[in-house]
Amino acid sequence: MFTGIVETLGLVKRIEKEKENLHLTIESSFTDELKIDQSVSHNGVCLTVVDIQDSQYTVTAIKETIEKTNIGNLTVDEYVNLERGMKLGDRLDGHIVQGHVDQTGTCVEVKDADGSTYYTFVYDPSLHNITIEKGSITINGVSLTVVDSTKNGFSVAIIPYTLENTTFKYLKEGDTVNLEFDVIGKYVTRLQGLKE
Repeated sequence: MFTGIVETLGLVKRIEKEKENLHLTIESSFTDELKIDQSVSHNGVCLTVVDIQDSQYTVTAIKETIEKTNIGNLTVDEYVNLERGMKLGDRLDGHIVQGHVDQTGTCVEVKDADGSTYYTFVYDPSLHNITIEKGSITINGVSLTVVDSTKNGFSVAIIPYTLENTTFKYLKEGDTVNLEFDVIGKYVTRLQGLKE
């Protein structure tokens, strides 16, 4: 389980394809604290550490993950948002994030607001995921609050600190992002569907 509070940026150093899998080697500031089998969120995707060499570690993404996230779009020398699993008893500074991406979305607008930056995203509504104004959303592993919500889209406002310390500083219109919708909202939506 994660909080959506990004710890650091990781740099993709190597990508190797093996059958339907992708092995991603990441350089990070906390590699020396990792261990084999540990879960780390990469742009919101929970992946397991399978190898550690000096300041770099390797994780493997399987076909299912590649098809449902933007992990397959990563390139060498690209940055990713990283967060280790939360410790029992830690403060939950973001919101409950599982590291299980529900679907991808597309950034359709980036707008400077003189002190903050607004990002607008659209997504396929046929999967029945929803957002609500002032509700939580995870975008590429970052816990954020929804500003405006529509049937197939929403916007968020990013403070300068978040902009500087996450991959949002590289995000532009047309980019694909990983979306994890609020877990409580997903259960409520599912229960409503069962009643109808």
